[in-house]
Amino acid sequence: MKYIVVLGDGMAGEKLSVLNNKTSLEYAKTPNLDALAPLSEVGLSKNVPEGLAPGSDVANMAVMGFDPLKYYTGRSPLEAVSLGINVESNEVTLRCNFVTLSDEENYEYKTMVDYSSGDIPNDEAAELIACLKKEFDNEIFTLYLGMQYRHCLVAKGIKTGAKLTPPHDISDKKIASYLPAGENAETYLAMMKRSSEILRNHPVNLKRIKEGKNPANSIWLWGEGTKPALENFETLRNLKGGLISAVDLVKGIGVLAGLKLIDVDGATGNCNTNFAGKANAAADELLNGLDFVYIHIDAPDECGHHGDYKNKIKSIELIDQKVIGTLIKRFKAAGEDFAMLVCPDHPTPCDIKTHTANPVPYLLYSTVKNLGNGAKRYTESEAESTKTYIPDGYKMIDKLFDIK
Repeated sequence: MKYIVVLGDGMAGEKLSVLNNKTSLEYAKTPNLDALAPLSEVGLSKNVPEGLAPGSDVANMAVMGFDPLKYYTGRSPLEAVSLGINVESNEVTLRCNFVTLSDEENYEYKTMVDYSSGDIPNDEAAELIACLKKEFDNEIFTLYLGMQYRHCLVAKGIKTGAKLTPPHDISDKKIASYLPAGENAETYLAMMKRSSEILRNHPVNLKRIKEGKNPANSIWLWGEGTKPALENFETLRNLKGGLISAVDLVKGIGVLAGLKLIDVDGATGNCNTNFAGKANAAADELLNGLDFVYIHIDAPDECGHHGDYKNKIKSIELIDQKVIGTLIKRFKAAGEDFAMLVCPDHPTPCDIKTHTANPVPYLLYSTVKNLGNGAKRYTESEAESTKTYIPDGYKMIDKLFDIK
């Protein structure tokens, strides 16, 4: 038996009037999931425990089977690990976004225009990070290049305790109420302000403005944390596992859990990602030795953060067509039995452009057993109608592995 998780990040949401009072998942055309739903267990899972913020770090950790209340120590350490940074026990890590802020002279008066600086490409981001390293790297702080707008700052010998806001939570809002507070707040804010001065007239940004693109005109520090210690997945489950994702924080969970990271050409983390490539890479690994693959697809979440319901729907339809459809064809052709869990980590409603902690719909399918519990489709409303509920999301994966 082979086991698969298809994680559509932020795929769930709320009903929108522009979609005839349907959610993006309800509105999307998903013939493959529609065919599986009557044969599957469909229900709701609470992946974000009370007291924790509804981030993809917390929620993906839960879906992978790790209790966030036990293991979670912050977002940025997961990303640091995925970048190959050797985080020591006396070090604190922070997520360092490139963002686009409005052009008011006073930093506190600015607005969060774009939390991803127009999905700035890697080569341009590398130039900007190299410039900032000359200013910020010292005996305490080291800035590390990540991907696109997502980078990492590591600090030695400082305390945690800062209150820091994810930039994607404040799209289109004035930043004054969301600036760093608590431990090290003055230092972090000074770095953010200084970055704005440096980046404002950098050639990369002047070129982006000329081309009508959002400039990366400030860093934004958030996601403070220390290195967690996850149990080894193979030791815990007695299964050889792999992970496919274009997102550093999800890769970081995989690294700490000892999962094999599977690279896919064209995996971008947005709606232009290589959907079929991810499915085929997972099938190849499963049919050649691995027992389990976790396929993470960030596209619906990115669209939700931008309030782009059209591309969120498109992303869901591509997951159905090119991921679910491809997996079914590959395993049917190979004559191999499999069990599959399909779910989001958390909702990312387009109307509020950020995550919520609400329960999410899941679908559990197996080729060896009819698990149907009355659902006609895989949607939020159908999942709610079955009255099947998992209050502790980290236990959801146990249902998958219990299928033999």
